[in-house]
Amino acid sequence: MSTNFTERTIEYDKLLADFKALLKEKALKFTNQREKILETLYYSQEHLTPEALHQLIKEKYPELNAGIATIYRTLSMLEENDIVSSLSFGAQGKKYELGAKDHHDHMICTKCHEITEFVDEVIETQQHKIADAHGFKMQDHSMQIYGICKKCQENS
Repeated sequence: MSTNFTERTIEYDKLLADFKALLKEKALKFTNQREKILETLYYSQEHLTPEALHQLIKEKYPELNAGIATIYRTLSMLEENDIVSSLSFGAQGKKYELGAKDHHDHMICTKCHEITEFVDEVIETQQHKIADAHGFKMQDHSMQIYGICKKCQENS
């Protein structure tokens, strides 16, 4: 077992404990369905729609009865409590990712809807300078750049 996997497992165990505490605080049951939703989001390398998440869970855990309504309710609760974050695609819905990842920004293709994550220290520094210059105490930010990805440009 690699160190990276071990570290991620420890992180997941902490996330799972926090999730159980949140459910208890809200007087909700901890169920296998809810656990698999959290686990699938945690280990996914993609931004997932509720439908894609539902499909992944059905494929990986065919015996698990996790309905789409359970997926939507769980995602909503996780988002309300800053465990997951979402990117809105208007009429096409939202895509979710675990909020516990390191900070990053997004480039979103308006043709294929592929999402590319990136971190740019110059942009990060500049945002803080701008906030400071305006006497604004920045707590967080989200950057989304919309355009056409390289693959879609090549296919045009």
